[in-house]
Amino acid sequence: MRLATLDDGRPDGRLIVVSNDGLCYAPAPVDSLQEALGAWRDVAPLLEAVQDFPDTLDVRRLMAPLPRAWQWLDGSVYPSHGALMDKALGIEPFRPEGPPMYQGVSDTFYAPHADVPMADEALGIDFEGEFGVITDHVPMGTPAAEAGRYIRLVVQINDWSLRKLAGPEMKSGFGWIQAKPPCGMAPFAVTPDELGEAWGNFRPALHLRVDWNGEPFGNAFGEPMAFGFHELVAHAARTRNLVAGTVIGSGTVSNENYREVGSSCIAERRGIEIVDHGQPRTDFMKYGDMVRMEARLSDGRAPFGVLEQKVVKP
Repeated sequence: MRLATLDDGRPDGRLIVVSNDGLCYAPAPVDSLQEALGAWRDVAPLLEAVQDFPDTLDVRRLMAPLPRAWQWLDGSVYPSHGALMDKALGIEPFRPEGPPMYQGVSDTFYAPHADVPMADEALGIDFEGEFGVITDHVPMGTPAAEAGRYIRLVVQINDWSLRKLAGPEMKSGFGWIQAKPPCGMAPFAVTPDELGEAWGNFRPALHLRVDWNGEPFGNAFGEPMAFGFHELVAHAARTRNLVAGTVIGSGTVSNENYREVGSSCIAERRGIEIVDHGQPRTDFMKYGDMVRMEARLSDGRAPFGVLEQKVVKP
């Protein structure tokens, strides 16, 4: 099942069910995705029963599938990315027992074709391609062996970052506020069964193609996560209940052969350049720059659709 949200002028938009080919849609039996998530056991069968898609879909009318969420938590679970950045920055590696995770801004997820305002070009504007899940209510203390059954939807995310602010905020010991603007989200949220065998062990076996200003930048594979999404959900729920509609991200998709497959963020490209040449050669984004992201299955299908966003002045 593939879900999306039409912009109808309301903050949460209008939930729709999208055809398998992504070209047509039908109104959902509830108004918003948050409403559906809050009563998923009752609403999911009604959504699945929609088989007639009478309306042609204009993807530029779509908001993020979940335009605002109760909670956004982002992990960092690709070992190759962390190891490279430690090496490039000369940082002594620190590997906690569980997955690194921070809590970011959740009251806005930018639409998949939105112009994204950034405060200042000098702040090191960067994109980060990653995967995410949206959960049902998760009881506090749920173990990883049970956490996967609370995952309702899988999404594709652009986790925007301002790199020049990230370091100072990390050193404060409190975490990121200014360095992490709202994220973007690809147009379609899909149920895990839509991914078939590409959702083995709660890891997305898809390539994430990233283009910057029309040029290929990366095509990393999503599967080699040190922690699966079931483990990320359990980590987040260790000391708190997770409300229905919690979004949890994987962090930047990265592979050990990053020189061959490319990267999902500029910071990683710059890290490679520091290791290879002693200094970075690639600058961060400027106003007017465009980033395009599209995750594809082995058969060529793009279950989440295309995310294409432009950086603009506020």
